Amino acid sequence: MTIAVTFLPRTAPAPLPPIAFIGGGNMASAIIGGLIQQGTPAAAFEVVEPFEAARTKLAQSFGITAQAEASEALSRCGVVVWAVKPQAFAEAAKPVRAFAGDALHLSVAAGIPSDSIARWVGTERVVRAMPNTPALVGQGMTGLFARPDVTSADRALVSQLLTPTGELLWVDAEPALDAVTAMSGSGPAYVFYFIEAMTEAGVEMGLTPDQAQRLAIGTFTGASALAHSATEPPSVLRERVTSKGGTTYAAITSLEGADIKAQFKIAIRAAQKRAAELGEEFGRG
Repeated sequence: MTIAVTFLPRTAPAPLPPIAFIGGGNMASAIIGGLIQQGTPAAAFEVVEPFEAARTKLAQSFGITAQAEASEALSRCGVVVWAVKPQAFAEAAKPVRAFAGDALHLSVAAGIPSDSIARWVGTERVVRAMPNTPALVGQGMTGLFARPDVTSADRALVSQLLTPTGELLWVDAEPALDAVTAMSGSGPAYVFYFIEAMTEAGVEMGLTPDQAQRLAIGTFTGASALAHSATEPPSVLRERVTSKGGTTYAAITSLEGADIKAQFKIAIRAAQKRAAELGEEFGRG
């Protein structure tokens, strides 16, 4: 008996609508660069960036002619990405609102509550995102929250837009973004802090700075990859490396004696508290 098999062509992602970026700095460049690598043409972007140096960099890197001020050109865009500093958001929204009321708005500005964003831009179709700096190399971790008026198609569009920057995690409650900010938003700095300490220790033990830094970075990279792929929790992975009486046991015992884990958790909670405070401070405009 002959069985006929039909292979269906792989469905390509739907073309993105024209996208506006308010702010053309590092995070905007990370998103734009990822999308261009996936085939989105430079002509699909409208960028408003007041600083000439940033506009020049966008032109050199991506062939995008950014504008210093908002204009009617924004009205063609189906998505507006807010990549401005939190303290500048309210003022930046004033000239944009007239041209982008029908668009989906995605904010990567830290701390600004979606209530404030919706009020400033004149629509309830608002998604907040908390990315982190590894997005610059396509290895980011982004937390996302959508207001009730954001449709499933809107969510899919946001996911398509941000996927080139790394992994995405949607949360159901907006206050959870303060925890996301404290963990993954600020988290790269914690990793860099420990890499810094490991590197300094290596130099003190006789390694060259280059050797010590390569060992520290390579260890974090490998351990993170193992934790990502393993089915066991990190606590089990740690126990497997920690033989009683061995070198790792000596190091972990020293860390526990200094109460490092508890102090680290206190530090992360301090970041969460500050994230909430910044939201209240900058969301009043």
